[in-house]
Amino acid sequence: MKSIGTIIVSLMVASAAQAGMYITEYAYAATAGEYVEFTNLSGAPIDMTGWSYDDDNRRPGQFDLSAFGIVQPGESVIITEGTASGFRQQWNLNDSVKVLGDYTNNLGRNDEINLFDSYGNLVDRLTYGDQNFPGTFRTQNTSANPLYPTALGINDIYQWVASSVDDEFGSYSSVSGNVGNPGFYVPEPTTLFLLLSSGLLIMRRR
Repeated sequence: MKSIGTIIVSLMVASAAQAGMYITEYAYAATAGEYVEFTNLSGAPIDMTGWSYDDDNRRPGQFDLSAFGIVQPGESVIITEGTASGFRQQWNLNDSVKVLGDYTNNLGRNDEINLFDSYGNLVDRLTYGDQNFPGTFRTQNTSANPLYPTALGINDIYQWVASSVDDEFGSYSSVSGNVGNPGFYVPEPTTLFLLLSSGLLIMRRR
């Protein structure tokens, strides 16, 4: 039988891991396929069995993310409205990048991205829209990336920027000419190291 101390430590580890899964890129109007990228920025693997995604309806369980399974630290995973194979071909991604295709609760011009854990708890949310938030951009054939690691998890679209070829995120053109960097998240290294080593990134999510 597990001791109370062991149970508490296990819960703390699970909570820290959960807090480390973030929305790190999205594109809602793209000829190469609309997509959302999630990245594990914690120091521990995260089991996404039972996790789900939804748009501004905010309903857990709408699009099942269980097929991602165990997501390793630093690993990015992708959902797309197209097929997984077609998306990989568009972006020249190999099979090691986990892609789930054919989701039907598609994103709109002014919408939300909601990530839920296996208990239906909200893990991360990003509300966007160039019409609802004047001065922000429209991700039409160009993805959006967080300007700084501190932009993650705080739901402030004004801290996101449009990707461009050869930018600091490693963005490039897809076969059909879309611009993005799906499958990997490359923040500014020094800032990310300081956040992770101090625990500030996890604290901001809580």
